[in-house]
Amino acid sequence: MADKKADLAGPGIGNYEELEQVLPTDYHSLLNPKETQKALFAAKQYIEENLCKALNLMPVTVPLIVDRESGVNDYLDRDGSRTPIEFHISNDYNQHPIDAQVVQAATKWKRVALKQFDMEVGEGLITDMRAVRKDYFLDHDHSAYVDQWDWELRITEDQRNLDFLTNVVKKIWKVLKGAEVHVQELFPALGNSKYPKLPEELTFLHAEEILERFPDLPRKQRETAILQEYPAIFIYGIGWTLADGYPHEMRAADYDDWVSETRSKDGRPMHGLNGDILVWNPVTRRRHELTSMGVRVNKQTLKKQLEMTNQLHFLDMPYHQAILNDEIPLSIGGGIGQARTYMLLLQKAHLGEVSVTVWPQKLKDICAEKDIFVLE
Repeated sequence: MADKKADLAGPGIGNYEELEQVLPTDYHSLLNPKETQKALFAAKQYIEENLCKALNLMPVTVPLIVDRESGVNDYLDRDGSRTPIEFHISNDYNQHPIDAQVVQAATKWKRVALKQFDMEVGEGLITDMRAVRKDYFLDHDHSAYVDQWDWELRITEDQRNLDFLTNVVKKIWKVLKGAEVHVQELFPALGNSKYPKLPEELTFLHAEEILERFPDLPRKQRETAILQEYPAIFIYGIGWTLADGYPHEMRAADYDDWVSETRSKDGRPMHGLNGDILVWNPVTRRRHELTSMGVRVNKQTLKKQLEMTNQLHFLDMPYHQAILNDEIPLSIGGGIGQARTYMLLLQKAHLGEVSVTVWPQKLKDICAEKDIFVLE
């Protein structure tokens, strides 16, 4: 059993010997590389169009690099273990230089963009985001190159509640389920009875409820266990410290609101206006995270969360000042992993079959032996 503290971040696979045991031994792609690309872009078009319809979003451009001093880059967690790539732009013989960072996600930038694009309440944006995360262990569903549908929707203070979050999650799930139907109609080979279809509905559970079911298991093992019972779930409350003294995950303190008090279905006090969609992947036979999302912090919860994580110095940054001074809208938003979604819908065993990036030769050799051929 993995240590609970060590299990809070990362993919849950620590070395390539372990990965070799994890990857399926009976795998054969249902689509060839050319068919895969056609199916991938059919899914992409369907998801983008229908997310816009379901959530009233419009596509906007998104940065690949941001100013280091802006505070809008995503640090992914709160322990400082995943740092962005940085570089110096000398510009004008270093008279007007810029220290830039490659984005790790557009999580915070999108909230600023709601104001930039003059979005009204009930309107939002969606981006075709590309990022680099250099500190991941590169396995079957983690890569250094990240593509996401990053979306953000402007809301009111009254909509900062669990019911509103739940309704948005259901709309997103309906789009993802519809994409599965769409690609299987276009590519009948994907309807293989070997792999069950996604359920029509998600099961909603709080991280605290899952811990109660499996108190001795680290969080990834808890997720694996609960997915045996419910193959598609949304986990509320990711970031708040649970009854065992650990958060479900080290969610960063300056975008999702994981501190606000909520109530469980049976009336018990809980915390968190955010969460993740996870499914059971029948190809890899592992937990498979598709998307993280949440109601964003307001000025009260931002300060409280930064205090809890000993990061109050962030409040000096322009992004955080904008929240404190009510200069950017209240919002809900999230990121849906594109390659992760294609991997699931097209029934692939590895991200490299749907995404072109860098992989170590060791991983490529392991995959080739198992009839998994990654793109280069």
